[in-house]
Formats: sequence, C-alpha cells, structure tokens
Amino acid sequence: MPELPEVEVVRRGLARWVRGRSITGVDVLDARSIRRHVLGAEDFIGNLEHATVLDVVRRGKFLWMPLAMGNPHEANPHEANPHEANPHELPKVALMAHLGMSGQLLMQDPDVPDEKHLKVRIRLSPVDGMPEQLRFVDQRIFGGLFVTSLVPTADGGPGGLGETPLPEIAEEASHIARDPLDPCFSFDTFYRKLKNRKTGIKRALLDQSVISGIGNIYADEALWRARLHYARATDTMRRADAERLVDAARDVMNAALAAGGTSFDSLYVNVNGDSGYFARSLNAYGRAGELCGRCEAAGLHSIMKREQFMNRSSYTCPVCQPRPRNGRW
Repeated sequence: MPELPEVEVVRRGLARWVRGRSITGVDVLDARSIRRHVLGAEDFIGNLEHATVLDVVRRGKFLWMPLAMGNPHEANPHEANPHEANPHELPKVALMAHLGMSGQLLMQDPDVPDEKHLKVRIRLSPVDGMPEQLRFVDQRIFGGLFVTSLVPTADGGPGGLGETPLPEIAEEASHIARDPLDPCFSFDTFYRKLKNRKTGIKRALLDQSVISGIGNIYADEALWRARLHYARATDTMRRADAERLVDAARDVMNAALAAGGTSFDSLYVNVNGDSGYFARSLNAYGRAGELCGRCEAAGLHSIMKREQFMNRSSYTCPVCQPRPRNGRW
C-alpha cells in the first residue's frame, strides 16, 4: 500500500496538472470505485461537474482536492492562489482519493487508450500543453473516489500540505495527526502522545492518531536510521531518542520523495505512469539475511533479521538495533 512519500509524489503531480481547472465531465465506469460515496453515481457526478479544483492537499496518506462550484475567475492552473479572488469564502467540499493497494491517478489525453482497470474518468477544461483527463485506475478495487465535506482544522492551521494553505480538512482525515513533512508538525505534541502510550515504538509509529503517514516500510527504515528496536517501550523514550527518530523518518521520506517513491511492482506509479526507485536504497525493509550496511561499514559482521509483527514483518539489525530487555509489541 502506498505510504506518505508515494502519495506526496502523486499530490505534487496532480497539483501541477489539475489546480485551477474546471471539471467538464465525469464517467463512472465501475460503481465499486465510488462505493464510499453513499448517494451513488448520479450524486457523485453532480457534485463534480462544473466544479473548479482549487488545490490538491495531503495529510499523512490522505489525499483530497478542495472544490468550488464554477470557475471563480478563469484561474490559470499555475497562479499562486486560484482561490484568492474570494478569500472569505472557503470551499465546503472536496474530492477525496483513497489509493488502497493498487489505485492510480493518471493524467492522460483522450487519445490514450483506456487501461484495462480504468474505473473513473474525469474530463478537465483544456489548457495548452496539459493532459485533459484525470483517470482513476484500480486493479484490486480496494481504493476509490468520493466527495466529502471539509471541516475546520482543530488547531486552526492548514488542513495539510498543499499549494494554497487553508484551515480546512477533509472530514475523513480530521482525526489523524500531522505527519513529519507537514510544516505545522509539532514535535512537542507528538512526544506527549508518545509518552502517554504504553506500547512498542513501531506500533506507535503506525498509529495515525500519534503521527500520520508512516507505514511498515518507512517505520523500519526510520527505526534503523535512529538505531532503535521496534519493541522499545514508548514510555521509556527520552526526548533525544524521539527527536532522532522523527529526524530519521523525515530524512528517509525526503530521500524517497527524491527517488519518486518506493515501487515493488507496477501497481504504484505517479501521475505520469512512472515507478519510483527508492526500493534500491532501502537499508532495512526486505533485507533479511543480508549484511547490515552500517555494521559492515564499521567492520562488523551482522545479519539483518526478519520477525513477525502485527501480521506483517519487521526488519532489524541485532547489533545496532538491540532488542530492549523490557520491550513491548
């Protein structure tokens, strides 16, 4: 399943191509991909047609596009703020995208043949040199699109990372914490939540109410960089340990962004259909039986281990990430 860097790669691509453009038509080719829109296809289409995409916003792994009915001022997609013509009227709805395990949002022209697993086609107002369709493709149908309400953020800050920060968030994302790449991320808030938990550090990293956007792959990578074992008890974490871990998570995610994300197969791609290549740079995840790169550089012979964790796997080095005596799962 895509994690924060993969969703951010998609967000950046969409922001480049769809921001400020109006939706001229919508084709729902498989109603299963809009099942989260409980009022059905007709209402889904009615909410989108003639709306203008104001921005593309992400918090954690949640992605949404705030909408305004009509085109407020014939916006150019590359203007700094397509919504600034009416600064006192904030958008009330958004198109939410859930990528699931195989969802893809692709920008394509009408002459590109439909993919086998095309589920929803969104036609956009023409702009020279820009693809005219946003297509949602999903092989396994775990993802989907739906229209949702926007609600005020609890802290008054921007809802998430976007081109035009607005103090609104998609209702389905309002319960999750800010992620390490969010400019409004508060380390003090994160550390307070961490110390109040009585669990293992990896379980806390995967809890989106503590810190969002970190999944199994980047949790293992951040813990390896921070030299922490996944079973380290959260209530024993010193402030310096937690700071080192957040810095490690931020570093590994920025490195993944620079590589276009992590792709293990053809299911994760960006809006141009390209795969990321950060999988080649992973230090922990999937490296069971291999030498730990850090220990090898230090002249030590340490073999990476794979252990079962929450119906998944965790990868650690037994030398530079020693298991704590009083660890928790």
